[in-house]
Amino acid sequence: MNFPVLYLRKGAERRLRAGHLWVYSNEVDIQRSPLTQFEAGTQAELRASNDKPLGVVFVNPHALICGRLISRDAAQGMTPNRLTQRMETALALRDRLFDKPFYRWVFGDSDGLSGLVVDRFGDTVVVQISTAGMEQMKESIVRAVQRLAHPKAIILKNDGKMRSVEGLDAYVEQAHGPEAALLEVEENGVRFEVPLEGGQKTGWFYDHRMNRQRLQAYAPGKRVLDVFSYVGGWGIQAASAGATQVTCVDSSSTAIDSVHHNAKLNGLENVETIEGDAFDALKALAEEKEKYDIVVLDPPAFIPRRRDQKAGEQAYARLNQLGLRLLDRDGILVSASCSMHLSQEKLVDIIRGSGRKIDRFVQLLEQGHQAPDHPIIPGIPETDYIKSCFVRSLTSFM
Repeated sequence: MNFPVLYLRKGAERRLRAGHLWVYSNEVDIQRSPLTQFEAGTQAELRASNDKPLGVVFVNPHALICGRLISRDAAQGMTPNRLTQRMETALALRDRLFDKPFYRWVFGDSDGLSGLVVDRFGDTVVVQISTAGMEQMKESIVRAVQRLAHPKAIILKNDGKMRSVEGLDAYVEQAHGPEAALLEVEENGVRFEVPLEGGQKTGWFYDHRMNRQRLQAYAPGKRVLDVFSYVGGWGIQAASAGATQVTCVDSSSTAIDSVHHNAKLNGLENVETIEGDAFDALKALAEEKEKYDIVVLDPPAFIPRRRDQKAGEQAYARLNQLGLRLLDRDGILVSASCSMHLSQEKLVDIIRGSGRKIDRFVQLLEQGHQAPDHPIIPGIPETDYIKSCFVRSLTSFM
């Protein structure tokens, strides 16, 4: 295949040689290859400043990440056949890991498919495309899903924030099969139904699957508070595992309705909800002198960009202090984060500082990461984003 050539500035290839797949616009030699000459979604051969071929990239001249490496063979770009092969390789891993078709099938760069996320919900597959290059492969993606999984329905939920960065329109489209208002999920033996319209991301977060499974070991006989509960992923699983009482907190009325729906779906009558801002709800519960055996904090990303680091870390600190205050003697705090820019070590340090701030002796019992259907590429730190800490809080020990 003949590709136009995108040249890098001197030394800019080091990160790529170390295993990364992204090219930033300030790394391009715009004298030799002006970005303005490329159309969004074009495939191009990537070369180092010394003319050595590095592979093939999807190019988007309008984005900060203007190149995404899709092949390290400069003669081989992304074709429908190569796309299908990579999706088949990704599917083989998930089918080996899980006995039922409820998982993240494709996790972008981690599966060699930058800009593509595919989630399975039984007989329904939800596809999310976030880059111009993958948008041009849309029909091939749908055909590959049909060939490999034979689902009843395929939904293109292309309304994520990244699409505007790539200059793409937002839309939700039924690509195959009957329309569905609800997506069915089974996780750790617990059933859920989540709304497609207005739901977050593809509708469900499979990334905390293993951490929610670990919560079940702590839940029997305990009173649990699930903060930023969304549709009840943590709280419903805790209740199903034997928690005596669960309270789910979320600011979305739709999410709160889903919590009640999912509780009934699993025959649970010990789940209640609080609709409102999480910080306000935690403060009100503290003023009412409420206490819980387990508090789960799973907020949205407080550090979406590097420049938000300081404010985000302060928000995590405030949240963890409030959570610790609501724990009864010998309680368990489950503190989670999906902020890529917050390291596991920093989260532990925030919990340590939060404990000292309110005079709590904390013991770190377990640390959790993202489930294996969200594989991490060591050369791409951005693929390592989920972390959780299971912490025991003692009011008096030393």
